[in-house]
Amino acid sequence: MLWSHANALWGAQLCARHEDLRAEDVHLVHLPLFHTNAQVYSVAASLWVGATVVLLPKFSVSRFWPVSLRHGCTWTSMVPFCVRALMGQPLPERHSYRHWGSGVCEPPTDAHFGVKTIGWWGMTETVSHGTIGSAHRANAPMSMGRPAAGYEIHVLDADGAPVAPGQTGDLYVRGQRGVSLFLEYFNDPAATAAAFREDGLFITGDRVRLGEDGALYFADRAKDMLKVGGENVAASEIERVIALVPGVAEAAVVAKKHPMLDEVPVAFVIPGPQAGDDLAARIVAACTAQLADFKRPHEVRLVDSLPRATLEKVAKAKLREMLAQA
Repeated sequence: MLWSHANALWGAQLCARHEDLRAEDVHLVHLPLFHTNAQVYSVAASLWVGATVVLLPKFSVSRFWPVSLRHGCTWTSMVPFCVRALMGQPLPERHSYRHWGSGVCEPPTDAHFGVKTIGWWGMTETVSHGTIGSAHRANAPMSMGRPAAGYEIHVLDADGAPVAPGQTGDLYVRGQRGVSLFLEYFNDPAATAAAFREDGLFITGDRVRLGEDGALYFADRAKDMLKVGGENVAASEIERVIALVPGVAEAAVVAKKHPMLDEVPVAFVIPGPQAGDDLAARIVAACTAQLADFKRPHEVRLVDSLPRATLEKVAKAKLREMLAQA
């Protein structure tokens, strides 16, 4: 993927503004530098305002607080894996963090850590955040904020019409190529052309819900939608139900091929401490009580770990491969 110099400058300026970065801030960077988050959301944005960057080779749960306290860090970006890991660590009595950045605004863990998390959504193709929460005002908890300046955000149904509040649709973005949107996919004009609709909207491949309050909520990657007997099912909806069952540390739901229904949900679950021998049965009971029958997992597999991609995201493609091989 190619960015122009204007892309880099756009990203640095917009991210600094979105994150309320100041020259006196100290930005801890522990996510991979090959990723847009570390490159632009963190390093370039900090350089734009003259802030200090503290660069770690990688995230370390044991070093996070000692390094943060030693340097007086005031800002960092988080992913769910990091937050979960830090929940198991002693919390210092005081720290200097003003904000954390993540995929959702103001999650429940903010109260534990004593920070305000600014939620956002963005891709390498959008350079900066396409949606952003406010650093200064209250945000809709667990949302990904609202459309950011410089981007048109469209949430459309299968017919291309805007969805109503409360509904879920496909997310499209309009921006300026080479400034607020990437320039092109390197040496691949066909892929570049396929990434845009005829009207110029960039196809993100994400599905989001338009809240009644105008905030946006991430639903799923389009590829993570299941087609069960003709019904569209979001894996994230099932995962949210399973995650609230006591004893569940983490859950991932993927589709398994089915001769009659096309696809059915299968849940991979990492048990937490004191999960108990009845965890799978309690997961099934929770799904039966809270989900329509076609959304309920056909299998619940308890596993010690889940395959990971970059930023500790679950590599669902590998889970699908495991099911196909079985």
